[in-house]
Amino acid sequence: MSVLDKYANMAGMTDEAWRRHANPWSVWTRFAAMPLAITAIWSRTWIGWWSLAPLALVVLWLWANPHAFPPITRPTAWSSMGIYGERLWMRDRSRTPSGFAVAQRVWTVGGLAGLALLVWGLIALEIWPTVFGLALIVYGQLWRIDRLGVLYNQTRPSEAGEATGTA
Repeated sequence: MSVLDKYANMAGMTDEAWRRHANPWSVWTRFAAMPLAITAIWSRTWIGWWSLAPLALVVLWLWANPHAFPPITRPTAWSSMGIYGERLWMRDRSRTPSGFAVAQRVWTVGGLAGLALLVWGLIALEIWPTVFGLALIVYGQLWRIDRLGVLYNQTRPSEAGEATGTA
């Protein structure tokens, strides 16, 4: 049994769901959905309540996204290693290197600041807080994925190959 099989029900997701979630296409299309959601919300000034239709499509896509792509057999892409690292981190935070908790707080504060700017920009229909807020959120997520990928790569050798076997 692989290390990831042991964590199969993490966050209510099966092993296959995690492997689909880690597919690079799944990761990058979730990022691509963010500007689409912003455009849908912004479109309320052009199409009124009809703006809820494209927003609903984006939300539906984000819900269906992990099921839309095939599961990966092994994390070779940068984004996949980050998702596998997230899974390991969620299961056992004692594996976390020193300083990781500080970085996690920085991501959280940066993400909340980005979310606040994004919401303000969308309410006020101001471009700079919307774009800057989105940039903070995306940058924080990319940094988070990178660090979790490092965590995965640091942990993998100590697992005697289990994490790279069937995953």
